Amino acid sequence: MSLVNTVLQSEFPDLSSAPSAGDAVPSAQRGEIAVNLPMRHAGVRQVVLRYELQGPADAPVVFVAGGISAHRHVSASEAFAEPGWANALVVAGRTLDPAGHRILAFDYVGADGRLDAPIDTIDQADAIAALLETLEIDRLQAFVGYSYGAMVGLQFAARHPGRLDRLIAVSGAHRPHPYASAWRALQRRAVALGQLQCADAQGLALARQFAMLSYRTPEEFGERFDSAPEIINGRVRCAAEDYLDAAGAQYVARTPVTAYLRLSESIDLHRLDPVSVGVPVTVVAVEGDRLVPLADSVALVEGLHGRGQLRVLRSPYGHDAFLKETDRIDLILAAVLRGNGAST
Repeated sequence: MSLVNTVLQSEFPDLSSAPSAGDAVPSAQRGEIAVNLPMRHAGVRQVVLRYELQGPADAPVVFVAGGISAHRHVSASEAFAEPGWANALVVAGRTLDPAGHRILAFDYVGADGRLDAPIDTIDQADAIAALLETLEIDRLQAFVGYSYGAMVGLQFAARHPGRLDRLIAVSGAHRPHPYASAWRALQRRAVALGQLQCADAQGLALARQFAMLSYRTPEEFGERFDSAPEIINGRVRCAAEDYLDAAGAQYVARTPVTAYLRLSESIDLHRLDPVSVGVPVTVVAVEGDRLVPLADSVALVEGLHGRGQLRVLRSPYGHDAFLKETDRIDLILAAVLRGNGAST
């Protein structure tokens, strides 16, 4: 990897004037750096890495990464007050309390939709290593990865073990399950169909609605949407459609089509030999996860040859349990980060 010589931007909270010498250091900062990144399938590309770093300068650093729709803003801070995608987990009183850790996150390579090329989880891992180098962060206390972030974390642990103490991989394994890849292939076809009809937004919304069915479980839908369908304007409308429509609209509002397609493909490109991972790993699986079956998590732990432990959650939320079961996820994080990473 080679870095462009200059940091493109370093952003502190909105202030009417620069802080004086007596002012407190902002609790979080954002920045951008340009990196010449050798990509596994696309050659060397210049990409911009957008990051956010929250917490005391002398605290241990934890990298947090979520699914393909996650981004650098993990939680609210004095500097950036809007809620983050993991706001309930990275907050005062939790294991990942920003008062005791430096929380680092970034926008995935390709998330801005400007890179229309195959993106591997290896590329994401190497981009994180380049980011750490630029920020002069020698080592992470932990990498906490959820879903796609768990896949990226596994690659980082395999390729850059000297920069990492331990990995917590939630709802992500060493390979995508063929059933999950089939789901994603159909979602990408929905996007392609929309593009053929000059209806990109509608195609992307439909893909997201299909995805919501794979993220959650029949049990949850049975509890939330167990009411009779209605006939509206001569058409039958089921109880879950308002929920699905809202999910599609929210996703379209913040996600470029190219970004969705390339990051969806990236999940399916992911492959890793667990034996190559050289740091302790806590694998968190969810019973009923239709995208990452428990059997795949078991296979991952077995392949780690003593460097892995398995924690299993039972949840009606399926693959999305890491976003919903915040208390239980926090207990697991506490056991790993406040202990020594061994089984508890």
